[in-house]
Amino acid sequence: MTTPLAARIAREYGTPAAVIDMDRVERNIARVQAACDKVGLANRPHIKTHKSPMLARLQIEAGAKGITCQKLGEAEVMAGAGIDDILISYNLLGEEKMARLGALQLKANMTVAADNPVVIAGLPQAAAASGRPLSVVVECDTGRKRAGVETPAEAVELARQIAASKGLTFGGFMLYPTESGWSDAQKFYDEALAGVRAHGLTASMVSTGGTPNLKNLGKLNGATEHRPGTYIYNDRMQVAAGVATWDDCALNIYSTVVSRAGPDRGILDAGSKTLTSDTGGGLEGHGLILEHPEARIARFAEEHGFLDLTRSNTRPNIGDVVRIVPNHVCVVVNMMDEVVMVRGEEIVGTLPISARGKLR
Repeated sequence: MTTPLAARIAREYGTPAAVIDMDRVERNIARVQAACDKVGLANRPHIKTHKSPMLARLQIEAGAKGITCQKLGEAEVMAGAGIDDILISYNLLGEEKMARLGALQLKANMTVAADNPVVIAGLPQAAAASGRPLSVVVECDTGRKRAGVETPAEAVELARQIAASKGLTFGGFMLYPTESGWSDAQKFYDEALAGVRAHGLTASMVSTGGTPNLKNLGKLNGATEHRPGTYIYNDRMQVAAGVATWDDCALNIYSTVVSRAGPDRGILDAGSKTLTSDTGGGLEGHGLILEHPEARIARFAEEHGFLDLTRSNTRPNIGDVVRIVPNHVCVVVNMMDEVVMVRGEEIVGTLPISARGKLR
């Protein structure tokens, strides 16, 4: 069954289309800002989810301290839109990036993360180019086994290297604890903090993340801010993590059923180029179809979403426009040039994804 709004979107924009409910977006922004305020943490949302200066400004207007970017290209877009307090939570390497970072620091107050001496050794070039001190935080791995130093002693040594480098200031620590690893993160942080203090250094920024850890908000004693990202839209992963409900999922993919070649199968016009092949950490299927929640988007071709309807109590018809909650909304947004904005049953316009596709 196609809703009247879905029919209008298909008629005016075609499918597949990414559609955001602005009422839900604003509610999500307000809810998480209030949660940060309640525990006395600054909110520094990660814009990798929405990649939109307009939505970043909504977050800042609601009380966010600044923003987090994963890529230099994202930060350039945000600074170009007038956003002034930016953390790049990723190791930056190479002369080309240092020149861009230096130019960026002329427009905005920048903080960057580092987890090794090679990155730190290159950052003074950016500081010199801007003529301003550059704040650097040490990224710490407290169990996620991604980036970050693995011991407090390494964190202290990097902090000392930062403080001794011309044009750099030691800003503090950046952590992304696992959802169940906050006691280990506390031990790591306490030891690292004692170590830097012994060398006369101050950790003014202690940044934790991300949306799955909203349930742990404020649990790290000494934290100054939190970096949630996905919360603005939410997705199947966040529902599975227990930090969002289906009513909090603000972005849906509107997709048309284009084939029903057999009673237990069908084809959507949303394939891997729309929903991506991200399983969301082992979720079954590639998205939840709101009109047919027992149906499974079982596999993809580039422009085909293969429906398995064997367990579905209802079956879509050819031409039906359905709404899909993605597994992982961040990667889906990066596939889009724009999203359609709605409020209730009304279309209110489109929003360009200005910072999408920034590979560096």
